[in-house]
Amino acid sequence: MNFNEFLQSALFNIGTHIVTARHLISWVIVLVIIYMIYRLVINKLLPRYFQKEKYVIRDNDKIIRSIRYIFILIALIGSVMSLNIDFEIYKIKNVIIRVSTILYALTIWQVAGMLDWLASKVLVYNYHRSRNELDHKTSIEKYAKETEGQGGSMVRILVYVAAAFLVLQSFNLDSYSIFPSGEYKIKVADVLEAILILLSARLLFWVITQLVLFRYYKRSNVNLGSQYAINQLLKYVLYTMAALWAISSLGVQMTVLWGGAAALLVGLGLGLQQTFNDFFSGILLLFERSVEVGDVLNIGGMVGTVKSIGLRTSTIETRDSITVVVPNSKLVTDNVINWSHFDEKVRFKIEVGVAYGSDTKLVKTLLLKAANDHPGVNEIPNPFVRFTNFGNSSLDFELHFFSRNFIHIEDVKSDLRFEIDNAFRENDIEIPFPQRVVWMKGNDKE
Repeated sequence: MNFNEFLQSALFNIGTHIVTARHLISWVIVLVIIYMIYRLVINKLLPRYFQKEKYVIRDNDKIIRSIRYIFILIALIGSVMSLNIDFEIYKIKNVIIRVSTILYALTIWQVAGMLDWLASKVLVYNYHRSRNELDHKTSIEKYAKETEGQGGSMVRILVYVAAAFLVLQSFNLDSYSIFPSGEYKIKVADVLEAILILLSARLLFWVITQLVLFRYYKRSNVNLGSQYAINQLLKYVLYTMAALWAISSLGVQMTVLWGGAAALLVGLGLGLQQTFNDFFSGILLLFERSVEVGDVLNIGGMVGTVKSIGLRTSTIETRDSITVVVPNSKLVTDNVINWSHFDEKVRFKIEVGVAYGSDTKLVKTLLLKAANDHPGVNEIPNPFVRFTNFGNSSLDFELHFFSRNFIHIEDVKSDLRFEIDNAFRENDIEIPFPQRVVWMKGNDKE
């Protein structure tokens, strides 16, 4: 018997499958290769990884156990294929389930869990490092909780949706149609692909804004309003492209979509004119940045801080902690005072009157002392006092001062009035009230 005949010779049977010497040799070679790769990963690569990323020490055993399960499943798949014992377990129409199919699905799911853990850790680690919050003293428990946050949850959903897509492909179930309607048939694979596109866009937006752009903002000292504007524009662009791509993946022709959208916009244009005005005003605000998040505005006498700028409306928190929703068109077309655009030179005033006969120089001194002693009043430019008028009942003065405390300026004024009243009392300066002398003319006739 020559060597080729030996390779083709049957050694034993497993059911209807014949195992030859070639199959047995191939199986041994496959197992040896898988074992060598396994030892390389366990003995060489993982120790280096653990040494580099010290924040995962607590979970070293978990990683090793997961990798061991993955290699066991790979070894089983290699054994089934090399020994030619890939039995057919179930068959219906186009669905054929074999031993390798089940092992392949289990391997995908195990790898998905591993990728979920690793990717989440890497993302959150870089998130903390970009903010200089991660060092060797960082609490492992706190760090583990952060992994469960937004970045980690997005990675988890994305990984497992992708795993489900691959599992369905392995069972040949991805071609099944749901909601068939005429010439358009939405397949399971199309739905999963659309979900993957949307999730990927969301994760990409998080990575760009929290890991890439944040470092640029920090390095270039970009203000909060500009950061918000850039992030919002990027979000709108990414999400719009992802939505169109997802719709296209569902089999909807974009020409039909654009045609229907054009007809719809023509019909709704007049009825939604104000909505479109607010929409384009929002885009204009994000580009021009005349109003930014964090700015203190005065709109029609209402003073508040801008908390968010959306595409149609913006939210403003007033001094009374009341959130007001303002259409963006008002921020563009109305007269809006943006206190944040002033460079520490916003002047305010307090009016006060004193009785005739008061020492005007002392009044001026007391007013300036009250302003200079208050921490909410700027030292430069200096506060000053104006003697404005000889009133009907009082000598009228104005205390002018500069402050950056725009949102709480009424509190500053109130504090100054308290101090002025107290100072006047201590120095016997009277604040008069309006007086009228009424002469009654009596009847001279008796």
